[in-house]
Parts: sequence; C-alpha cells; structure tokens
Amino acid sequence: MDDKKREEIALFRYQVIAPVVAHDLDSRTAALVLKEQAEKEHQIPHSRRTRVGLRTLQRWVQLYRTGGLEALKPQVRDDKARPRVLDPAIVKLACDLRREVPERSVRQIISILELSGKVAPGTVKRSTLADHLVRSGFSRRDVVQKKRQQVIFRRFGAQQRNQCWQGDCQHTLALPHPHRPGANRKAYLLAWLDDYSRLVYGQFYWEERGPRLEDCLKRTILLHGLPSQIYVDNGAIYSSRHLARVCARLNIRLSHSRPYRPAGRGKIEKFFRYVDTSFLPEARALIEAGRLTDLPELNEFFWAWLEVAYNNKKHRATGQTPQERFTQDPTPLRRIDPVTLREAFLWEERRTVDKTGCLALHGNTYEVETSLARRQVILKYDPYDLTRIEVWHEGQRFADAVPHRLRRHRHRTVEPAQTEEKPSTGLNLLELVQKENVLRRKEQLQKTSYASLVKKGE
Repeated sequence: MDDKKREEIALFRYQVIAPVVAHDLDSRTAALVLKEQAEKEHQIPHSRRTRVGLRTLQRWVQLYRTGGLEALKPQVRDDKARPRVLDPAIVKLACDLRREVPERSVRQIISILELSGKVAPGTVKRSTLADHLVRSGFSRRDVVQKKRQQVIFRRFGAQQRNQCWQGDCQHTLALPHPHRPGANRKAYLLAWLDDYSRLVYGQFYWEERGPRLEDCLKRTILLHGLPSQIYVDNGAIYSSRHLARVCARLNIRLSHSRPYRPAGRGKIEKFFRYVDTSFLPEARALIEAGRLTDLPELNEFFWAWLEVAYNNKKHRATGQTPQERFTQDPTPLRRIDPVTLREAFLWEERRTVDKTGCLALHGNTYEVETSLARRQVILKYDPYDLTRIEVWHEGQRFADAVPHRLRRHRHRTVEPAQTEEKPSTGLNLLELVQKENVLRRKEQLQKTSYASLVKKGE
C-alpha cells in the first residue's frame, strides 16, 4: 500500500474518532460517542466494509493519543516485498501436495507437513506458505484451472440414425405482441438434432415451458421415429419428472450434460449459430418491413428455410445433406402410432372425488362415475385439451370425466396459436425458400399432423 492510500485511511480514522479526541470528554461520554460511531455506516477508503467495531475505535483513540496521525496509518510489514524464507524442499513438497489434491487448503498442507515430521509444529505460518504457493503458481485456483485445461475431450458421433438426439432451446427474436399493439414478445426456438445425420426439426413457441417442449418432441417423433437416447442440458424443462416419465414409457434414455460443460452438445449449438447467421437476419428484415408479424408465419418461414437451406444442404462434416444421410441409413426406424404416443405424453394428477362424484382440475369441475365417490383417482390428460380427461383407479380405467363447469379448455401454460394469416411479398431469402418448398412442406405437415393422426387413430 502506497503512502497516499495510507494517509487517506489515517484521515478517515481520525474523522471517525475526532468527536472523542478533539474534545476533553469524560470516559462515560466518550464511550457513548464511540458506540454511536460503531453503529453507523461509513464509506471506508479502499475497503468494502461499511462498519467499524467498537474495540477497533477504542484502539484508534489510543493510537492517536500516543502517536498522533502517523500512528493511525496502516503499518507496512518489513517482509511485504517477499515472503518469509522457507526451505525450498518444503515449498516443493507443499506444491506437490497441492498438485495431487487441488482441494487441499493451506492449513491441511501444513498439518500434513507437521504430522509427517517434515517441519516442526508451529514453524510454518499459513500466510507464509500461501505466499509461496501463489508465487510458485500453485494457488488453489491456478491448480484447478490447469487441471481443467488438461481434460481431453473426445469427439462423439452416433453410429446410426436416431441413436442420439440433441435438444436445446434458443432465445431467438421478438415479434409484434399478438394482444398488445405496439409491444413485442420474445419467440423461443425449440429444436431436436439427430447426432448421426445432423437432421433437425424445430419450431418457435411463445414460451420455454414443458408443454412446448413436449409438443416439439411429439412432432419430431412422428416425423422421424423414436430415438434411443435424447441428450439435453440441465434446464428446468429438461429436468422435469414428467419428461423422465415420458422417456421411460417410450423406452428412451434421457441423458443430461454435466453442469457448466456444454461441449457434448456442440452440434446443436453449432446449428443455432447457423440460425443466427443465416435465418435471423432475413427474419428481422421481414419483421422490420411488416411482412412477418405472427408466430405461424415465423414457423412457416423457418420450416421452409430448414428444408431448403439446411436439411437439404451438404453438411461440411459429413459430406452429405442431413436428409440424405438420415434417409440412406439402413437402421430400421422405431415408429409409434399417434394414439400410443399421445397416451405416453399425458399429464397425470391425483384427485379425491367428493361425495357427489365431482372433482376439480385447473379451475374446471368434472363429474365421474358415482362409484368413485370419496376415492382417490388418477387423472390423465393432454394440457392442450382439458375437455377430455381419463379417469383411472387402482390400475383400472373408468369412463372419462364429464365437464360440468368448463372455464378453461387448455392448461394455463398453453396459449392458443395465432391463426391469422397475412400475405408476404418482395424478395427475401426466407420468402424465396418458402415459395420453393411451401407446397411440399404443407403436404408433409398434413400427412404428419399430430392432431389429424390422433383423430384417425381414434
């Protein structure tokens, strides 16, 4: 600490104790004044602390009365410029102990040295050894960082299609708010990528919530079959108990990347970077021109871009287009009928039926068979359709619950999609790929529409 800082601190200390040392106060009055000063908050120079202890104030008063302002300056250690001398062999041994177990504290290292007889008890100070470790590059932070840098990441690649899907969500762009004129609302892109082929399906939603994730996953399964594994991060929507239950029902292994280690999801992250450079600039241009105003239009443009500018464009890593690589792989696809798929994704709630044979669910009232009165039942339902509620008791399915008072047709986390369609004109990459792909894409969506397939299955 230089002389200027030391003087600033000394002046601050004097200002705090000045009401006592500048006046001839009796001991009782001086004690009351110091107590008041200790209870106040101060702006202490070169410190984050805001309070000074009573005993510290008493010590400052004594220092000032014996040595004046100079005594209030922080003292400078004679050995500040260099750590106190230690045997180089002891320093080396301490560094080796820290290298072996980076979590060892300085006190633990000193205890090991003393217990092993390398040094006499009490001869090595904690601050001294800490200085030597820092100067030798073996502080705990330095060792942990070096250990992380030495970790070897091996490239992982699935050997066949649908062996592993990577999933993630990107906070992408803002659209005009559907219900608030003049305001904007953020759109979220949920996507699933086949690790083997790099084939992607994705969709924009208004929220990053569980029902949206499940909807996107259902659509991807209907298009490309069931995966053997899905690999995601530790976000709330990917760590839910319901998603784990769905994966167990469909015989899908659910894996999460280690916290703060996103390297294993590099393929989906790279896809999102491509979205940032290829799709987003064009989409923002359409939004600014007023030719892209709602979520259905955004998804139509995205699906067209995905089909023309990504899934059917040669991938540099594989030398094939994702669509070709996925289609040409001979691995059989695990298909599932839409009805079974719907049942796997049904939400579950436990309710007790009242004596009149009624129960409540998400603000709605339903009637069930009177034989279930005063019994606990399991309700299975699709959050997108609260008009149809399955009723189960002790593993047996009863007649579906009959809506008695229906206030909400969907779960509160699910909003109806905006259906208003607006024309788009002019030259833009997204509009051009949409024109090339719109007929083929609409036919494919009609064939694989989840809602239509469920109706056929029923």
